[in-house]
Amino acid sequence: MGDPIAGARARLGIYGGAFDPPHHAHVAVARAALAQLRLDSLLIIPTGDAWHKTRTLTPATHRLALCAAAFGDLPGVSLDDREMRRPGPSYTVDTLEALRREHPAAEWFLVIGEDQWRGFAGWRRPGDIRALATVAVAGRAGVPAMPPTDDLGAPPARLSLTLSDLSATAIRARLADPASRAAALRELVPPAVAGYISQHHLYQNPS
Repeated sequence: MGDPIAGARARLGIYGGAFDPPHHAHVAVARAALAQLRLDSLLIIPTGDAWHKTRTLTPATHRLALCAAAFGDLPGVSLDDREMRRPGPSYTVDTLEALRREHPAAEWFLVIGEDQWRGFAGWRRPGDIRALATVAVAGRAGVPAMPPTDDLGAPPARLSLTLSDLSATAIRARLADPASRAAALRELVPPAVAGYISQHHLYQNPS
């Protein structure tokens, strides 16, 4: 079989984020994107230097391994560590431009969450992002869907899935509390992710 990414008319998606840690809702979004956008391949791209976050992220080597544990069993998914290797802040537009140069004939889709879409106008060069890729938004429980505005152009594509209020921030807080750590590992993240977190003693301090 050929490489789906190499196909001239391939439908390719990117799903980025800190993934600190990746959890069940992240995996559900990836599954929905693959099926509903009819993607030939979905690239999971953990962020490198997250310019918009005030806290220090878990080291890149751990987050990449956690993503491999979370998404590795999904057909059509591959990991891309380019933002971790790139010096300086990670900007989605830079990643998309690089990917378009590598696969100029492909059709690109950018998968983001509702909370990210609400802040999309503040991203670097949002208009260029929308020219490079179709934005597909996954809803999130507790975050109202933002109506379209003139500043953002046409409404984005929307993924249909059971809404979850899971957040990595809340999961890290539960993992840092000895009283709730075991339940959080059992209930909130995929088993392979829980195993890696336990093996490497991650998220034992509040962040």
